Amino acid sequence: MPELINKVTRVFCRIFARHMLKPRIQEASRISQARKTTELAQIRVREEKANQYASREDFRRIFTDDTNGLYQLSLLLTRDSVKAEQCFVGGLEDCVTGNSVFREWARSWAKRAIIQNAIRELKPCANQSNSPQPGTVVPDFDDLSSGPVGYFEMQAILRLEDFERFVFVMSALEHYSEHDCALLLGCTVPKIHETRARALKEMMGSGNVDATIGHSAASDAQHQANLPFQHFQQIHH
Repeated sequence: MPELINKVTRVFCRIFARHMLKPRIQEASRISQARKTTELAQIRVREEKANQYASREDFRRIFTDDTNGLYQLSLLLTRDSVKAEQCFVGGLEDCVTGNSVFREWARSWAKRAIIQNAIRELKPCANQSNSPQPGTVVPDFDDLSSGPVGYFEMQAILRLEDFERFVFVMSALEHYSEHDCALLLGCTVPKIHETRARALKEMMGSGNVDATIGHSAASDAQHQANLPFQHFQQIHH
């Protein structure tokens, strides 16, 4: 009798293991595997997403590789070597500590950060006239301001009053739309259009640009970086 009970027990155990316990184990294994697959997929998505955005090192590399060009942009806007350096450094700090930006936009964002720092520093106003007297040589960086920027002589750009200079540099040299310029400078689109036309007229009337270039060609002027600026050849971490 005990042997019969033992056989029945063993049969029952096999039936239970085959039809009850094994499916549960298999289901638990499938759930565990699915969780692992999901976790791996989420990790890959996070990694791919992270690779889409510019890192701090990406921005440091941009500011190091294009030191001359970015500093020249800052110098054109501020018309002052000390302020230009401050805006250059401020732009780097803003890029490194600011919100995430797609890697493909990083270089444009670096320029934008410098422009925003220059706007905060100088606060250019459409109704304020602060252009230097004709013939005035901008101090401290005569050697840096002798070369051309696109179709235009740097000294001629620097002689524009602040608001005109900002509008001209942002729209004609950096190709910002009039709408973007208006947003950044806190004014209307018609004011940007009017100021840009006036600045271009002054530039063409100064003899520092070929009169045959015209308005559309001036819009396509490329930003050239050829200043022998040495102070930021190495960006400090």
